[in-house]
Amino acid sequence: MRYEGTVYRPPSEAESLLIQATIGCPHNKCTFCGMYQDKKFRIRSVADIKEDLLMAGKYYGDTVESIFFPDGNTIIMKTDQLADILNYAKELFPQLKRMTVYGSAKYLALKSLQELCLLREAGLSRIHSGMESGDDEVLRRINKGFTAAEMIENGLKVKEAQIELSEYILIGIGGRERTQEHSLESARVLNSFNPNFIRVRTFNPFPGTPLYQDYMKGIFTLLSPHEAIKETRLLISELTGPSQLFSDHFLNFAPVSGNIPNDKMKILETLDRILTVPENKFIRPEPGHL
Repeated sequence: MRYEGTVYRPPSEAESLLIQATIGCPHNKCTFCGMYQDKKFRIRSVADIKEDLLMAGKYYGDTVESIFFPDGNTIIMKTDQLADILNYAKELFPQLKRMTVYGSAKYLALKSLQELCLLREAGLSRIHSGMESGDDEVLRRINKGFTAAEMIENGLKVKEAQIELSEYILIGIGGRERTQEHSLESARVLNSFNPNFIRVRTFNPFPGTPLYQDYMKGIFTLLSPHEAIKETRLLISELTGPSQLFSDHFLNFAPVSGNIPNDKMKILETLDRILTVPENKFIRPEPGHL
């Protein structure tokens, strides 16, 4: 397998075979993200991707059960080309159970329902999507490239195509100024299409990004540990589900997970207990950790 630059994948894809289908990110304008700054976006050829899949097949044999195709927004590939590599992977790996990609609302909008159904039939089982916030003002400030309404429209489309959807929320991305709007609007948007998975991440400024510069200048204020937990609590209190909630990242101050709505009260009670821990007992990593 051949890789270019740092390859990023969701924590839930830790056991997956990683095959780069795209290099970099076609948007690459989010003010908080420093992941693809060293790469110029391009889509790899189907032939090159198949060569890497073949190499992986010879090395791993029948042990591969899941594949994640980085880099950012691989869903942008032409539908017939993406379907081609998905079908090829199924032929190579008889034990394959799951194939996944990144895809934000901006690029999901380029796919029709029919195209998404075709990809699901080819084997695409899950899309990881960086929603970050449901608040239009926060989305504008971080330059995500889509609105809350567009997120809802495309979330519903993915669900109708029967592809699993994993949405990511950045706790604290609205700063102290918009913490309530960020929580409430994110919950409203998530409740509109109920993704299969909701994964919360605590925002930590990344050096070299515009939002890091705002943080250093005092323009953007990070939430304290207790403020981040309270924002998380408000978000969860408004969720209706059904969805699976995960707080599965080392930056989070409150590692709570469970089913929404079944486990919601238990999760809220856990957060209330965590809030009794003195704030100086929490460890915040230095800025620069994803």
